[in-house]
Amino acid sequence: MFLPPAIIAVLAHFQPAFSRPTFTKVRVLVMGALLTRGRHTVAAALRHMGLHATPHWSKYHHVLNRAPWSALLVSRILLKLVLATFVPAGGTVDLVIDETLERRWGPKITKRCQWRDSRLSSHQMNVTTSGLRWVVMAVVVPLPWTSRRWALPFLSVLATTPKVSSQLQQRHKTVPRFAQQMVKLVRRWVPDAAIRVAGDTAYSVIELGTVCQQADVALIAPLRLDARLFAPPPATKARTGRPRVVGQRLPPLRVVLTDPHTAWREETLLWYGGTAKTVDVTTGTALWYSTGMTPLPIRWVVVRDRQGTAVNRAFFSSAVEQPAAAIIIAFVQRWCLEVTFEEGHAHLGLETQRQWSDRAIARCTPALVGLFSLTTLVGQALDPDGAIPIQTTAWYPKHQATFSDVLVGVRQAFWNNLSFQTSPSEGDMVVVPRIVLTRLAYAVCT
Repeated sequence: MFLPPAIIAVLAHFQPAFSRPTFTKVRVLVMGALLTRGRHTVAAALRHMGLHATPHWSKYHHVLNRAPWSALLVSRILLKLVLATFVPAGGTVDLVIDETLERRWGPKITKRCQWRDSRLSSHQMNVTTSGLRWVVMAVVVPLPWTSRRWALPFLSVLATTPKVSSQLQQRHKTVPRFAQQMVKLVRRWVPDAAIRVAGDTAYSVIELGTVCQQADVALIAPLRLDARLFAPPPATKARTGRPRVVGQRLPPLRVVLTDPHTAWREETLLWYGGTAKTVDVTTGTALWYSTGMTPLPIRWVVVRDRQGTAVNRAFFSSAVEQPAAAIIIAFVQRWCLEVTFEEGHAHLGLETQRQWSDRAIARCTPALVGLFSLTTLVGQALDPDGAIPIQTTAWYPKHQATFSDVLVGVRQAFWNNLSFQTSPSEGDMVVVPRIVLTRLAYAVCT
């Protein structure tokens, strides 16, 4: 197996996570997955690598369902590599977290649950689908070949419903609880960097914000317009009873939104799709409190659309000193992860794998999600100046490279690295071995 030096250098970072025999098979599966189009199965990867006749094909399945290696160690290596490649020293690490549904069926998949299918559901109708729900955390980074930021996943955790957790005799964990553990894990991996994490409404939870503050991580998420916000407690202590944890209750944000005395400030911000949008912004600080919980100091931000075409929304940050514009921009970047999920379905075979054992499922899907980040790293190593060739057509002009362009560049680098004998009589002719011709024909026809 001949690999370009740039690809070898990227994959070498992951060698400490595996034994030598396992790492040899991992390299085969990774390159086979990058070359595969359509269903991303172990068998398809072996066919694209020319190993369809190997008598020890089952050992490649053992990498996923039997071999002893730590997925958390691989996630840590991937995160460190992404930060070293794309985040400048001393820069802020922007994380986004969201869930994605892997639609799967089969009685042997023990953690399969019924989940709301956001792709098929609407405000008027809820559609549930059998599958696996993954909580994914990614780093949002700038890239040299595009003006848009990409979300590079590095950590994925499988969530279950209370019913399935009870059937498996496991303690049930909610999505915010998984997020708490993931934030603590990242802080342990990256102890000195400034970190902020953005999530959607599912992560708008006081307990998660408290954990983030304790870990010195800024949590950014939407805030309900009827959230219970309070002023700080009075400095003077009451003569009797427990000391107050909050002060006077503040007007809800829906009142702030309609109050004619609210001071609005015009801001032009980087919006969805890489465009600029002018909105009205007002902000303040408060204690977000619910009975029985520790009050969470936050900076709240209310955004009002000047054109009246979008829904007015509120956000919060657990970092009180963070500017309002930075909070909004950080939340808008969360959409980059949705783009990553779509690219994973289109090019990396998400929902096409066929593993059914618990260990193989726990490894295969996170590996395919992380393959998006690995492909980006390899593309950067192949073209460090960002001059990635753009695949354009007459009906679809492009001015910036997309993930499909990066993937095409990685595939071409692999195929062009194969060595062939030249014909002694014809300088432009090469002798292609039959096994390589079979691989090329299979790659073209699938």
